[in-house]
Amino acid sequence: MADTKNVPEPDDPRKPEAPPQVTKPSWKYVLRTTMREFSNDGLTDLSAGLTYYAVLSIFPAVIALVSIFSLFGQDPRTIENLINELSGVIPAESMGTVTNAIEGLLTIQGAGLGLIVGILVALWSASNYVKAFGRAMNRIYEVPEGRPVWKFYAQMYLLTAVILVLITIAVMLVVLSGPVAQTVGDLIGLGSTALTVWSVVKWPVLLVIVVIVLALLYHFTPNVQQPKIRWLSIGALVAIVIAALASAGFGIYVANFSNYNKTYGALAGVIIFLFWLWIMNLAILFGAELDAELERGRELQAGIPAEKEVQLPPRDTTASDKKKAKEEEDIKRGVALRRSAGKTDDSSAADDAAGHGDDQRGQGEEDAATGDGSAHRGGSTRA
Repeated sequence: MADTKNVPEPDDPRKPEAPPQVTKPSWKYVLRTTMREFSNDGLTDLSAGLTYYAVLSIFPAVIALVSIFSLFGQDPRTIENLINELSGVIPAESMGTVTNAIEGLLTIQGAGLGLIVGILVALWSASNYVKAFGRAMNRIYEVPEGRPVWKFYAQMYLLTAVILVLITIAVMLVVLSGPVAQTVGDLIGLGSTALTVWSVVKWPVLLVIVVIVLALLYHFTPNVQQPKIRWLSIGALVAIVIAALASAGFGIYVANFSNYNKTYGALAGVIIFLFWLWIMNLAILFGAELDAELERGRELQAGIPAEKEVQLPPRDTTASDKKKAKEEEDIKRGVALRRSAGKTDDSSAADDAAGHGDDQRGQGEEDAATGDGSAHRGGSTRA
């Protein structure tokens, strides 16, 4: 971790402000270190952990969404629209699993209770994903988590709530926008033209929501004071492009070249869905790594010594300082056990015992030296 006393401000004026101001050698350095740190930080393993938490978050969120739809009368076309839109993103082989889960949730009675329970469980489960993402970001920026537990949990729950609202808005736009656009078109005399226009316009709107979610995750989850928030950072842009290309490529591979059905049988759809989620999380973490290394490149170009560590001040060090103090105390106790041969873990008692032993050894050496001298003198006399 960087020395917080000498770390410059996040928006130090010496740093290049815009990506075009970053020199060509700096870009080469950033790309090289991004690939190296991507491997060193173990992002493939961290992505697997995020996939686990994402799966735990999906179905409580779906329960809440289905309950919201139920409040609007649970029009069968609403769920049909949801499934149709998801089929454009999720690999076809996994859609059977997702469709069965959604249709099973439709049998839940009591929309109001389902809504309350779904929201609470979704908030809790999704917060686990956000907290895990924060731990991954701390690994990327090489900083310990220093925020106190109450402060960390409050920030993560608040961030999770904001993200869930954005995701709900996105789903509602996809699912409910068709009938609404048709109705508005009929009222103003545009008819089906309004539906056609909205079917094109909604994708940029959804992209904006994705950009905002990534910006919030990248900016607020790590325990570092970031430079001013960039709603579309280079890393976020790269993450979105990689996710889109990887999703399309993975869909083509699964449809034409894979043999998941032979290998996993009835679980093939689940495995494909998990693998797709893992790829999406991997793309998001790669974008975060690129942003961190770009920050390092900006600092180096500004003359800030960031060769070993990115020089950004932590948000808080309260928890990490306490943890470090406890670790140092345990080290002292370990030294006491070693010096006392396991008789005590009291460092002061062990130091006294060690000092007494040193005094005895020193006295013995002095006595031995004195004896040798006496013997020598005696021998000289006899001679």
